[in-house]
Amino acid sequence: MSRRVAGAALLSLLGGLAAGLPARPALGAEGCVESVPFASNTGGYRGFRIPAVVGVGEEAGGDAARGVPGVLVAFAEGRVRSLADDGDIDVVARRSLDGGCTWGPLRVVADAGRDTVGNPSPVVDPATGRIVLLSCRNVHGVMGHRRVFVQHSDDAGVTFSPPREITGQVKPEHWNWYGTGPGHALALRYGPHAGRLLVPANHSYRTAASVHRSGAHSLHSDDGGETWRLGYVAQPEDASLRLEENALAELPGGLIYTNVRNQSDTASATRADAYLEPGGTALLTAYRPQPALTGPVVHGSVLWVEPRPPGSPALLFSGPADPGSRKAMTLRVSHDRGRTWREGPRLTAGPAAYSDLVPLGPDTVGVLYERGAASPYETLTFTRVPIAPLTRR
Repeated sequence: MSRRVAGAALLSLLGGLAAGLPARPALGAEGCVESVPFASNTGGYRGFRIPAVVGVGEEAGGDAARGVPGVLVAFAEGRVRSLADDGDIDVVARRSLDGGCTWGPLRVVADAGRDTVGNPSPVVDPATGRIVLLSCRNVHGVMGHRRVFVQHSDDAGVTFSPPREITGQVKPEHWNWYGTGPGHALALRYGPHAGRLLVPANHSYRTAASVHRSGAHSLHSDDGGETWRLGYVAQPEDASLRLEENALAELPGGLIYTNVRNQSDTASATRADAYLEPGGTALLTAYRPQPALTGPVVHGSVLWVEPRPPGSPALLFSGPADPGSRKAMTLRVSHDRGRTWREGPRLTAGPAAYSDLVPLGPDTVGVLYERGAASPYETLTFTRVPIAPLTRR
């Protein structure tokens, strides 16, 4: 047994103890509310960061009456020696068969030795049920030259294929940094591109004048992840827009909403958003600052939900709501496809950072997010949130 999975059996016992969280899932009126799939200093890792989560269909053992997907697969970066963004970092995963109440053993999905594997961005191919996972690699100490890889699982996350490099298909030579996601990718549902796998991403580059710039983009596959192409590319010259980590949601009819971390020092907002044409390969509108999504500079997640009546279809955003620091994980709700937003439930008042949203049937949404007592990076916590109360107009 490797050093990185030797402690996996302790994870479910010790995971919830970090940050003062319960060792067992907290129970609500309709089952579990909260669990801790990843906790620092367990499983051979100093800590876990960069959450991503997907659900695989009810045929894999879910509860159709409760709308629970058969298997949830939660991904993270397992950081071996420190919480730094560079170093010995693996992509790891845990599976849940009960909608996120309990979690199976820790699995190492991708390991590059002392180098970095990160930015997991998973998606389920609707044609096959295959989990397709994108990630990036860099040599330890050389973060500017990231390479892009894909792998897959045909058994709902029990095993994964070896990573296969696709850098040449999706990364122009003059780009330096490259980050897939982080967080879930999309399988498109509408129009001629239904079934396309569309992955949010970001990059950096230097201009001819050696000015460092960053941008958002997408990559996509129309054959279940076998081959890939670069999609839209946005590189605003406006100093108030420094686009970084990207999240996508498909709206009814096929329009794609993109919401991006805005790193600019002169920005009027820490988020920016835009719309992509159906298929996700071209911008329909330019990016604009989105001041309604108050919060620190950090990654956020978006998800379109269609609850049972009386709830109304809505776009959800998850991210910290404190404008000055990474804390107060909060859901925000839009009933006009991202033009305006209102505040929804606050999941914690304490430290919190990156997050990812996953549907749990028509009544519930799951949030996998970085959370702790003294620091956001003590656990990745999974919280189940009823949709109806937050989607009523």
